[in-house]
Amino acid sequence: MHSGGGIDDTPNDGWELLLKNIAPNALHDSSARYDAPKCDEDTRVEVTDEIMEWIQNRDAPQRLLCMTGAAGAGKSALQQTTAERCMELDILSAAFFCSCTDPTRNTTAFIVPTIAYQIGLKHHGFRRSVAAAVKHDPTIFSRSLQSQMDVLIVRPFESLGRSPGLDTNTFPYAVLIDGLDECIGQYGTTPTEADDRCQAEDRQAELLAAIKRCIVDNNLPFRVFIASRPEWAIRTALKPGGYLRQVAYHIELSDNYDASGDMRRYLQRRFINIGLQIGDPQWFSEDAIETLVQAASGQFIYVATVYKYISERRSSPAERLKVILTWTPHDGQVVRPFEALDRLYAKILLTAKKAYEAVDIHHGRDFLLLFRAHHMCVDGFYISLVFTILRCPADVLSALLGLEARAEYILSSDLRSLVTLEEDSVGDLYLRLYHKSFSDFLEDESRAKELFVPESRVYTHLAKRCMQHIIECPLDFDSLPDQWEELPLPEQHRYSLKEATENLPFFLCQANTLDDEIADFTHHDGWPKLQKLLLLVMATRKGWLRSIKNWKLWIDCLRHFTDNLAARKPEVAAIIDELLEKVKRDREDLDREMGDLTSDSNQPSLGPSSLTE
Repeated sequence: MHSGGGIDDTPNDGWELLLKNIAPNALHDSSARYDAPKCDEDTRVEVTDEIMEWIQNRDAPQRLLCMTGAAGAGKSALQQTTAERCMELDILSAAFFCSCTDPTRNTTAFIVPTIAYQIGLKHHGFRRSVAAAVKHDPTIFSRSLQSQMDVLIVRPFESLGRSPGLDTNTFPYAVLIDGLDECIGQYGTTPTEADDRCQAEDRQAELLAAIKRCIVDNNLPFRVFIASRPEWAIRTALKPGGYLRQVAYHIELSDNYDASGDMRRYLQRRFINIGLQIGDPQWFSEDAIETLVQAASGQFIYVATVYKYISERRSSPAERLKVILTWTPHDGQVVRPFEALDRLYAKILLTAKKAYEAVDIHHGRDFLLLFRAHHMCVDGFYISLVFTILRCPADVLSALLGLEARAEYILSSDLRSLVTLEEDSVGDLYLRLYHKSFSDFLEDESRAKELFVPESRVYTHLAKRCMQHIIECPLDFDSLPDQWEELPLPEQHRYSLKEATENLPFFLCQANTLDDEIADFTHHDGWPKLQKLLLLVMATRKGWLRSIKNWKLWIDCLRHFTDNLAARKPEVAAIIDELLEKVKRDREDLDREMGDLTSDSNQPSLGPSSLTE
């Protein structure tokens, strides 16, 4: 305890009122957080050393540290470890651990009073000032976060600094806030409107702005460490031009730190302990640990979930490890080894879905269907009939799906703790998942449950969109130019129309029955339009349809679809048969005109859409 005056003269009425507006569950050693996750002594060494070095370097220019990382990356364990180390060094001023499931910890309303309370425990003089301020203005807790921070932290500390004989450099100075993204208030349980989500994000941003203005700009000696998933509030504050960009030290866990070795040691230590308990040190293998580490793909929550499942009482660790290593879903399955992980994914995905669909311009859209399409495109759309994989950049896929420009960023904006958008070596944009286990979740109906979207539904939607692109295209099909690049359309529209022309047969082969849509496509002269567009695509020297192999795959898929359609819609099948004969003749004529460009050995590299076996 750092003294500085007696406690008897404290205005107790003000302090008692403060106590009614704090969150005891948020403290680092709260009983509500019993057995909170923390780092083993020899794990996360690099990042914990970096954090502690930053905290203890009082001369460093940045007094705010922001650590962002994907869901399950171990941010809370790092914060807990930091809090305990700071406590041992007697430099912990205050800590607040947010949680979306605790009504006292899922809102920013209690953060400033709880921090003021903890600082008050360190020094009686500070406590007296806070209590007097609350007694003077009992409504302070309903004021803005900046006003609260000014009244409950800045002014009391400035008053303390004027006390004779007090060296503020000896005052505990580390302030930790974990899980800023968990401050979502009522939105966490009843996310019914976009305004609720925006309000929660605004409150998070308000807290960050208040910390900058009151603590950083006022040059107070505190060093503030905030951890969060890379959601909107902290992401926009830290991006180029953001108000924290120049004043915050930023640690990005997902990109800069490989936790594989730490997870390996984590499992080895715990599996060895289990072996001692059951009297069988050979119950696990190093290969099993390596398999689990690889499956985690940098996600600490994965190995923690695995260990919790394996170490449950009244169970066989060896049998449960076998379940984890060999687990595949099947009907009626009772075993749920990844239940904790699935709850995390479901919560994040459901929150993103409701936020996206609540926006007025997204009315009628199915977020899960659109995101699943982008997810499937990560590894490519697999066309089983011809053992072929199709890929297209995220922006082109968004256009094909009928979405606005940059829609892929909007779709993923509330999933940044699980996915990111990255450019490849040629500048094309693709979705990347941080964790393989999230992909496993999306592909498994028994895990995703009501959030599951079958692949066939995605292919059906893509086939519909391809047909819509073709029949709704604002072109004069009787006077098309000679080159695809000369089509009088915006560039992105040309790209998506090209994708529709090239990929329609492939998607039709994987789709559910689309008889009504095919009839409508036929009624609007879709097949003749497809023929004319196809001729332009084939004439593109860098197009993959110039390859004989790819061309035959296109024909084979449409032929297969037509054969299946013939029994139900013979008149439409006959029209497609006629189209196939025409495009074959078009191809022969084009090959003669263009010369020897049909051999695969003469083909240039593929364009925006790639097709590989």
